[in-house]
Amino acid sequence: MNRKRKKAVLLTGIILFLILLFLVEKQEKRQETASMANAFLKEDEGQQEASSERSETADATPENPSGEKENREEKKKGVSSGQKGKIALTFDDGPSPRYTPILLDGLAERNVKATFFVTGENAEKYPDIVRRESEEGHLVGNHTYHHVQLTDTNQEQFREEITMTNEKIREITGKEVNFIRPPYGSWDKRYETELNMFPVLWDVDPLDWCTENVDAVVKNIVTKTKENDIILLHDMYPSSVTAALQAVDILKEQGYEFVTVEEILFD
Repeated sequence: MNRKRKKAVLLTGIILFLILLFLVEKQEKRQETASMANAFLKEDEGQQEASSERSETADATPENPSGEKENREEKKKGVSSGQKGKIALTFDDGPSPRYTPILLDGLAERNVKATFFVTGENAEKYPDIVRRESEEGHLVGNHTYHHVQLTDTNQEQFREEITMTNEKIREITGKEVNFIRPPYGSWDKRYETELNMFPVLWDVDPLDWCTENVDAVVKNIVTKTKENDIILLHDMYPSSVTAALQAVDILKEQGYEFVTVEEILFD
């Protein structure tokens, strides 16, 4: 074989090797992307650890937030035939001047009580809506003032966010605040005793914040909800409000009773 032919064969081999290497890397990237997408769509399953932390203190009260673990299975005893027990709807980030009143109208029509975890800045902007939530029998809880996530470097700021929001809610409703939905579920148990606050996480997250598909949100709620579950939603989006009310109709028909979170945690 002459020198030119050898070079051609060698060059062809190098090209084929590079093509093969490119295809392998592309396939690995595709698998990595698919894995990330699958993890995102199943994010709610990742809340099991957070939910476990909440259940460990489920027997606590705001006055005794470090109480022993409550066995939720005991709550199922005595539920009459045709009833599936209690569940709790919770709404974060509000109030919204546009969508929260629509939600409140729908809940009133259905005689359903919910829990609203409001931010201090929105409560300050729309106090009449927060007052209405409280007066209509819903529970108003704390979601920090500016939706701040607790980290290792902002613990004092986080404490101030809680305190400021409690003061604003108390000023509007005349009621003490003992429940908090910490943004992103980040929490430090020492605040339970220092601030007399009880964290409320969630069992069902239909990811309503990242889609406008009402049917998908409704399906995620009604297929994943079981007795004593706490459902996470947001009253800042029209699709979330529509999905919440549709899910309420379906779950009530199935025999569920909607209550505020303290009935799930402490009754």
